[in-house]
Amino acid sequence: MSKILLLHTGGTIGMASGPEGLAPARGLVETAIATLAPKGVDIAVEAFDPLLDSADIGPQHWNRIVTRIAGFRGKGVVVTHGTDTMTFTGAALAQALQSIDLPVVLCGAMQPLGSGGDAEGNLALAIRHAMQGAPGIWLAFAGQVLSAVGLVKHDTRAAQSFRSVPQTLPEGPFRPRLFQPLRLAILTLSPGLPVAALGAALAELDGAVLRVFGAGTVMADPALHRLLAAATSRGCRLRAVSQCETGGLVPGAYGAGAPLWRAGVENGGTETPEAALARLWIEMSERGD
Repeated sequence: MSKILLLHTGGTIGMASGPEGLAPARGLVETAIATLAPKGVDIAVEAFDPLLDSADIGPQHWNRIVTRIAGFRGKGVVVTHGTDTMTFTGAALAQALQSIDLPVVLCGAMQPLGSGGDAEGNLALAIRHAMQGAPGIWLAFAGQVLSAVGLVKHDTRAAQSFRSVPQTLPEGPFRPRLFQPLRLAILTLSPGLPVAALGAALAELDGAVLRVFGAGTVMADPALHRLLAAATSRGCRLRAVSQCETGGLVPGAYGAGAPLWRAGVENGGTETPEAALARLWIEMSERGD
């Protein structure tokens, strides 16, 4: 009998209406699995306690998922998860479980199970891919199976809420990686951003992903340039990505980007902000930064 592990973290797919709106409800996923599980397939459901809105998912939960999957011996894994931070968990698992030899399929929904919406279809698709799909980290959503490392959530309500931006992962043997308790964040540059405000944020961080303009430009403000150089000099790792969804950074294309590279900011290339954050977190965790 084929064995599938389903890790239920929470999210809309397993929510029910309450006095203040949708909230996680126990038992909904387990009930659905009793109907959706194909013959000859044993699906073991392990639910987080408490179940979480995905707004509360963080590195400690990624570690829990990574550790459980790394110890699983079966056909594949389904992870039910809220859509709001699906892009972060997708990037985190894709890098922490790089080169895994079984399919790990993230799954969520825009409407809960039992509401006549997309949940049952998404969950059934995830189970099929966990049984028959290629190894790696995936998202099953709205009739598509997408690579999870470069997910972008581009719509808050539409059924087709996600797309996937191609990413490059280094090759190597499977070796699960964990996320240490670091102080990291994604920071966005914007016209008129006070340098002092950015400085205050960086002073509290061990590293950051900077969402910069276009192909890699920043404001022509010497105070900003000095701030970035000072941050990297004290050991705060900075990795730049574009605010554009695709195309990535091109160092040397514009003089307005030169201060980034002189300051020691790393080039995130075509990485999504979430993928860059996951990479930074894993690298710093392994180096003990």
